[in-house]
Amino acid sequence: MRDYVEKLISRGEMRVVEREVDPRHELAAVIKRSQAESDLPLLFRKVRGTAMPVVSNIYGSRARLCEMIGADDGLFCRRWRALMQGMKPTSPDFLARAAPPAGLREGRLSDLPQITYWERDAGPYVTSAIYLAREPDTGVANLSFHRSMMVGDDELRIRLGSTHDLTGYQRKAEARNQALPAALLIGTAPEIFLAAAASLPYDTDELSAAAQIRGAPIPMRPCATIDLEVPADTEIVVEGEILPHVRLPEGPFGEFQGYYVPVGDNHVFRVKHVSWRDGAIFHGLLCGSPEDVRLLQATIAARIYAALVDRVPGVIDVAVHAALFGTVVKIRPQYDGHARHVALAAVGSHMDYNKAVIVVDEDVDIHDLHDVWWAFLTRGRADARTTVIADVPGFYRDPERDHWGRLLIDATKPRGREAEFERRRIPGEEAIHLADYFAPPRG
Repeated sequence: MRDYVEKLISRGEMRVVEREVDPRHELAAVIKRSQAESDLPLLFRKVRGTAMPVVSNIYGSRARLCEMIGADDGLFCRRWRALMQGMKPTSPDFLARAAPPAGLREGRLSDLPQITYWERDAGPYVTSAIYLAREPDTGVANLSFHRSMMVGDDELRIRLGSTHDLTGYQRKAEARNQALPAALLIGTAPEIFLAAAASLPYDTDELSAAAQIRGAPIPMRPCATIDLEVPADTEIVVEGEILPHVRLPEGPFGEFQGYYVPVGDNHVFRVKHVSWRDGAIFHGLLCGSPEDVRLLQATIAARIYAALVDRVPGVIDVAVHAALFGTVVKIRPQYDGHARHVALAAVGSHMDYNKAVIVVDEDVDIHDLHDVWWAFLTRGRADARTTVIADVPGFYRDPERDHWGRLLIDATKPRGREAEFERRRIPGEEAIHLADYFAPPRG
């Protein structure tokens, strides 16, 4: 991560905050206001109560996500599918043993930035940490994100989602009355962050997957107190174990849907050791922000895209708008009813985030919901191009069934009348650089 941060600074693509900020609400407020006007990441050099600077919004740009995986044409889904198709489940060649970095420091959880993001959050949270654990029987490595509430120097409380592989690992260990060793990785190389966000087969070693995204082996160093190895260039590592048969209150917490998740009895992580590289940078992620949802959206969209291109023709690209539980599919229509076929296939391709599926033509920007809804509302009758599928679950964590039901929308041009809906354009507009036309300010 540090190398990438330095690259962005050298390119002038980083907003740097030199004044001291309060980790309780002020830091989060600056992130939120900055993201409202720019997708540039931020580096806070001085955070009250800690010696560590904080970086945020690294993953808040589609262009940067495409750069990270080599999608030079901007088609993240297509490039991600190619990476996944060529991926091997595991190999020792993808990992390399390394010594701990020089100047490795040890300390306490309270030495890290104590960031409280939202008004009603129960306290400081670690939001960007990747949990590294190994399957109890096979030893396959899993990387996953779980919010972590700081309770004290020796304890974190975490929520494990019911569908996560880490939850299955913990259940296996708990059935044996054993704690599950795990390490929190804070500030990892981008390919490790991407591998953690991906939905990969259960038997795929996700550290090996990260190495294959990188195209080079990942140096690994041993932990000090648990039987795990971690990527040697990780900024901060918190070692410990998830306790069996222990659940304690965690929350409330402002989650990605825009609401607070209420207090619940969740898992307990006992902290055994905290270490960081000399000059470590802490990664702080504002939940529900572009940095949170864009990577989630990109990897889920890639999964839906991979399913669609194998089942229906004419699929060009997919965008997921996770906070809205919606998917938009760009197609090249080929027959009457093609858009509905695609929408039905999209519903079946992923059980979550498809509460609404909108299918559009190839001239629509699927990442711009204004453009998507413009297409739907200007290209035909609204009442004849919508389909409601009742009583279908829409999200795995939904005890009140608020997300049940699916909405399918055909926003493509009427078949046989495509010429009537040609979009207006100005020749040469794409080549215009406004800086070439405006004189620099005088004085």
